[in-house]
Amino acid sequence: MRAIGAPLLLLAPHHYLHIFQSASPYLRTLSPSPLRPLVNFLYLHSSTRPVAGIALSMAAAGERVTSGWFSVPDLRLRNHRFTVPLDYTLSDPASQKISVFVREIVGVGKEELDLPFLLYLQGGPGFECMRPAEAGGWISKACEEYRVVLLDQRGTGLSTPLTTSSMSQFKSAEKLVDYLKHFRADNIVRDAEFVRRRLVPDSRPWTVMGQSYGGFCAVTYLSFAPQGLRQVLLTGGVPPIGSGCTADAVYSACFDQIVKQNEKYYQRFPEDINIVQEIVKYLAESEGGGVPLPSGGILTPRGLQLLGLSGLGSSTGFERLHYMFERVWDPILVPGAPKRISYVFLNAYEKWLDFDSNPLYALMHESIYCQGASSSWSAHRIRTENESQFDAMKAIKEGRPVLFTGEMIFPWIFDEMHALKPLKEAAHLLAEKQDWPPLYDVATLKNNKVPVAAAVYYEDMYVNFKLVMETTPQIGGIRLWITNEYMHSGLRDGGSHVMDHLLGLLKGKKPLF
Repeated sequence: MRAIGAPLLLLAPHHYLHIFQSASPYLRTLSPSPLRPLVNFLYLHSSTRPVAGIALSMAAAGERVTSGWFSVPDLRLRNHRFTVPLDYTLSDPASQKISVFVREIVGVGKEELDLPFLLYLQGGPGFECMRPAEAGGWISKACEEYRVVLLDQRGTGLSTPLTTSSMSQFKSAEKLVDYLKHFRADNIVRDAEFVRRRLVPDSRPWTVMGQSYGGFCAVTYLSFAPQGLRQVLLTGGVPPIGSGCTADAVYSACFDQIVKQNEKYYQRFPEDINIVQEIVKYLAESEGGGVPLPSGGILTPRGLQLLGLSGLGSSTGFERLHYMFERVWDPILVPGAPKRISYVFLNAYEKWLDFDSNPLYALMHESIYCQGASSSWSAHRIRTENESQFDAMKAIKEGRPVLFTGEMIFPWIFDEMHALKPLKEAAHLLAEKQDWPPLYDVATLKNNKVPVAAAVYYEDMYVNFKLVMETTPQIGGIRLWITNEYMHSGLRDGGSHVMDHLLGLLKGKKPLF
């Protein structure tokens, strides 16, 4: 899911196992789990947190580097870098390693207090955590009683980032895919548990809060390493947990909500109906069926429809999208000069989508729904079934508004987006990959004993309400707060309130609705 859970005043881009003794009851029952190889690895490589103030320590599996404390208004922060295995199933000490970056945050004056830890898992996939500029939102609320840990999920931010340029080091698409298969929720959770064992005093369980895709990761955590968890907070992040590939069900359900969001947008800004139709006609009549983008890609009518990805699903998305269209055309300064789409608009379009800075999102998005099955470009197939509604040129001919699409990745974006073109072959291989390992254990989830509270947004365009309500009965003991007060960006828009409500649910102090 898109990374829109950060507070407005934070700068943002849009485990394993408490089981290091053979006598552990969890170790005795782990054999059915696909993560069993991790047990032996962590048993052999466990370490404890160093004394506060030591800038450099060595974890048995590699180097850990810890910075000194620094400040932003009302917060104290320090950074940690951990060297972790790319593939936790390999026991060879010489196997490939990557870096995982986390940022530890406390309130001013609380640096040495023995506070419980809260790990925040960011939305995505493929987006780094926010960079705090000052206190506020949910972070301020959390720092009242927690030591907050922001994790740059592997492949993002400062955790061995996967960019178009860094991935160009691979000599073939097959080798890149063999690398990328390690960048899903199962290994994000392994990284989290690796960090917990080395950062939290006495390796105590911690609270995990997952926003959007981060919530999907948290449910994976509940499936395979619940003993690492004290409690779990989910904000717009309850995944479908069925076997095979659930992407078809997700996109089929989401298309209905996308149509509703389009209707709401055009009701709010009816003048944009003609503006968008005019842009689509201009693009379709341009040479090559579109106009060049600043980075070297091309903007086509179907590419324009991608603006719904961020514009239709967050609280301020309608306004931001409308204001983009205010600057779509260059003024005519010289009589007779041709009409042109402005550089301002084209530049804003590329920044809106983030494909140049976060290509991992486009590459891995559909794989987050796969367990033992391929996605086979699910969104593209489901859109084809709904083409009568989403064909932009047909809409113009019939005098209907052009509909924007939602959180969907299509194969043709790897032809039209300059930063994604070198990744086209790898994207197709990932779309057809079938042997994705399990992300959820339904039996474990049904018997869950970890306290879980979830904020479920009734009009969530990214995480469909109907599908959420199919999943939640399968997570033992989960408590829901169902609301239409917020959209998917609830944690960003009302973070303190959302977090307070979820913590209240776990303490039995808040109503469920």
